[in-house]
Amino acid sequence: MDLGIIQLILDFGLLVLILLVQLVVYPSFRYFQIDDLLKWHQAYTLRIGIVVAPLMIGQLVIALINAFERPIIYNFVYLILVTGVWVLTFSKFVPMHNRISKKLVDDKLLHNLIKINWLRTFLWLVIFLLSFILYFFNS
Repeated sequence: MDLGIIQLILDFGLLVLILLVQLVVYPSFRYFQIDDLLKWHQAYTLRIGIVVAPLMIGQLVIALINAFERPIIYNFVYLILVTGVWVLTFSKFVPMHNRISKKLVDDKLLHNLIKINWLRTFLWLVIFLLSFILYFFNS
């Protein structure tokens, strides 16, 4: 299979996933009582990790391959955007989810989870649009 189509599929999958998280999952956290949120969050983080980890790793691998094999500006921009998602995920979201797991959750944390996640949503939208444009204009 063509690496370009794999990239497009991964990018689309991550865009759909982040939109579901942003518009459905994270806002739903506000409707849980704390004990129920903790139970759900434990199951949610495990399950979402099984889905998102292979997609993100695949996206990063393709970004690195493309940047080194075809060193054009597009591939470096793509790699920077993908790296930005990784940095945001591990610097902001992992600590916020750890706070929830440790019962240190409040309305401000949940608000920030939703608010800051718009940045990841935007980044994955731009990543997908770049892939889409490149794939269909190079075909």
